[in-house]
Amino acid sequence: MSEKRLFLYCTFTIMNTPLAERIRPKTIEDFLCQEHLVGTHGAITAQLKTGVLSSMIFWGPPGTGKTTLATIIADQTKRPFYTLSAIDSGVAAVRQVIEKAKKSDTLFSTESPILFIDEIHRFNKSQQDSLLGAVEKGLITLFGATTENPSFEVIPALLSRCQVYVLDPFSKKDLETLLKRAIKKDEILAQKNIILKETEAIIRLSGGDARKLLNILELVVLSDQPSNKAGKGSIVTITNEMVQHIVQKNTVLYDKTGEQHYDIISAFIKSIRGSDPNAAVYWLARMIEGGEDVKFIARRLLILASEDIGNANPTALVLANNTFQAVSTVGYPEARIILSQCAIYLASSPKSNASYTAISKAQKLVKQTGDLSVPFSIRNAPTKLMKELGYSKAYQYAHDFEGNFTPHEFLPEEIKGNTLYNPGSNTKENTIKSYLKVLWKDKYNY
Repeated sequence: MSEKRLFLYCTFTIMNTPLAERIRPKTIEDFLCQEHLVGTHGAITAQLKTGVLSSMIFWGPPGTGKTTLATIIADQTKRPFYTLSAIDSGVAAVRQVIEKAKKSDTLFSTESPILFIDEIHRFNKSQQDSLLGAVEKGLITLFGATTENPSFEVIPALLSRCQVYVLDPFSKKDLETLLKRAIKKDEILAQKNIILKETEAIIRLSGGDARKLLNILELVVLSDQPSNKAGKGSIVTITNEMVQHIVQKNTVLYDKTGEQHYDIISAFIKSIRGSDPNAAVYWLARMIEGGEDVKFIARRLLILASEDIGNANPTALVLANNTFQAVSTVGYPEARIILSQCAIYLASSPKSNASYTAISKAQKLVKQTGDLSVPFSIRNAPTKLMKELGYSKAYQYAHDFEGNFTPHEFLPEEIKGNTLYNPGSNTKENTIKSYLKVLWKDKYNY
């Protein structure tokens, strides 16, 4: 390869590597924040000095350096380093790495390879179980990263074999330091004259996530604004207004803890409610690719099956419940198929919110009318005194009558005749409506 082509290749590679990756710290000394872990007297610093590493779980918000810290430790200890993402890796991938570790040449070394698992809380029990033997025997040193409390998301047997290290959220000062470091040290940004006039918007939009902060910085600096054209000596003045405008125009990130989390789940639910399976699976894919919690998605499907479909298709609730159980057991990546099946089924199902409306009306009526007495005829009468007082008197046992029905008043006297359930206009509920009209005649206006 000629020198010119090599230069162009290197330039292209750098330009296409995200800023967060280009300036990722390579040493403990460059690691920002987390003094309690990597400072002079930090817990991890002490392990690095002795050269004896325990298995670790890094717990902290997104973008606080969990992956970076694991990489630095592996580089500094010169150990083989394997990485897996719990979002798209299963038991087979774990076993494959463990087999590689077994075959590693350990004749002249007692240091086991490091297996780093990102989003380890997304591994289900069987996937986490597959790690136990290798961790216990020292075949691998496990590094796990999680944004969720490991006490709830990591099985006790695995948790007991790991040290849990908490990574603190970045402060405003830390984030400003990171911005200045990127502007000064990055090969591309250093070519521009960047004036960091205001930082409030970029820090707020990052949500304290360092990776997202750097993504936004790069987006702003290299945007198509006329005054921000890439080029040596060009001036970019970063202001809150400028950042807000460019980010809103170019939002492509999925923030599972921020505004997009709620916007996209809203779009997902509304697409299913609106009977559009194509839109439903698109928004589902957005959440899956963004690393959304599988149980969160399944819970929303479970709620929707009752709220928006209800008795128009009672099987929807059964399928949604089975989906929740299945994805909780299976986890990613296979859970995406089950979620897709359920979302498409619910989107393609007839809709009714009659049950949701009925309970809402009933609750409103309870608040308006207060603690009304239960009619004596339908009160329980387990004692002689209660019977003498009229409890259960004149109650008509439905199964004693033809068709297992006899007209009886079940509501308190003050609100009798109130129609709370209005069956929806669909095949199933039209049948229900006809059945109720035969039973109650004109009482509830069915």
